[in-house]
Amino acid sequence: MMQSPSLILYIVGFALLLGPLVFFHELGHYLAARLFGIKSEVFSIGFGREITGWTDKRGTRWKLSWIPLGGYVRFAGDMNPASQPDPAWLALPPAERARTFQAKPLWQRAIVVLAGPVTNFFLALLILTGFALAYGDNRTPSTVAGVEAGSAAAAAGLKAGDRITALGGRPVETFEDLAYYVQLRAGERVRIDFDRGGVAMASDTVIGKRHVKDKFGNEGDIGMLGVHAAQPVFVRVGVLQAPGVASRELWALVRQTGQGLGQLISGRRPIKDMSGVVGMVKFSGEQLSMGWPDFIWLVAIISINLGFINLLPVPMLDGGHLLFYAIEAVRRRPVTPAIQEWAFRGGLAAILCLFLIVTFNDLGKVGLWQHLAGLIG
Repeated sequence: MMQSPSLILYIVGFALLLGPLVFFHELGHYLAARLFGIKSEVFSIGFGREITGWTDKRGTRWKLSWIPLGGYVRFAGDMNPASQPDPAWLALPPAERARTFQAKPLWQRAIVVLAGPVTNFFLALLILTGFALAYGDNRTPSTVAGVEAGSAAAAAGLKAGDRITALGGRPVETFEDLAYYVQLRAGERVRIDFDRGGVAMASDTVIGKRHVKDKFGNEGDIGMLGVHAAQPVFVRVGVLQAPGVASRELWALVRQTGQGLGQLISGRRPIKDMSGVVGMVKFSGEQLSMGWPDFIWLVAIISINLGFINLLPVPMLDGGHLLFYAIEAVRRRPVTPAIQEWAFRGGLAAILCLFLIVTFNDLGKVGLWQHLAGLIG
């Protein structure tokens, strides 16, 4: 087992991971607001009391705050960082009121809100494009080089030389496609379509489960089909082809994120698999200790997760605002302030509950509860 990183490396890794991601997310909101002439009063990395900051010539206060769990841009006319409207904005002089968030057309407000998650996806796309240029396009074929005895693949009758063409009706082109599909589906019955010597065949099997542990002692269960890949194939790509390769990889990762979240919500995946801030601190330090390529890949993954989660229709998140705007577009009038207030309170309560659950999980994974039980015993 590899030695754990130092505490300083954990702190540095977390700061280098979350800080830029939050900055780019909020920068998306800020730049979209500037495009439409909306005044930004505060641009904050973190929440709570200000540590340090400055005010630019446009009157925006750029600051770093004590609680490093996110950030926000507060626009003119907002009552709080959640962008709830301040009733006092109607009393502003016409010139100032025209620069408030609430004074803008619905479509402009929606674009400003949407710009944050889109910026996270764009950042991930840039990183994945860089990886495609540096390492090429992974085109390892989905041809079976070997089958593990007693595995799901063996039960399905797969043999070396078979080329898997689809899993559960989803086309498979590369071994990477196969891995993405299988990892999240331990214990699920799946139809395997494959080609054997030019003959199309199909078989059903139940995807196996394997308990894995990495070099840092992190453990978890993943789905396993029990097939071995052929020799890895990486195809060099140019500057014009790299964004296309990156877009395909981005979509695969977004789809996997959505499927994983869906399994958590439906109960098919245990809630103990969720991680929060403590887990992110641990994992960021570990990836940084392995080198910059591993750490930058993690930045792309977390950026995708941040963009995806913020689009969920939960009040307090960007997706919650977009949901209200969709209702407003249908009703031709905004949701009443009282309903918005209760929705935001409910969303905040849900987020806080989730934060407590994932923190409890994280502390268990680092062995705190076991250590306390040992002290008590």
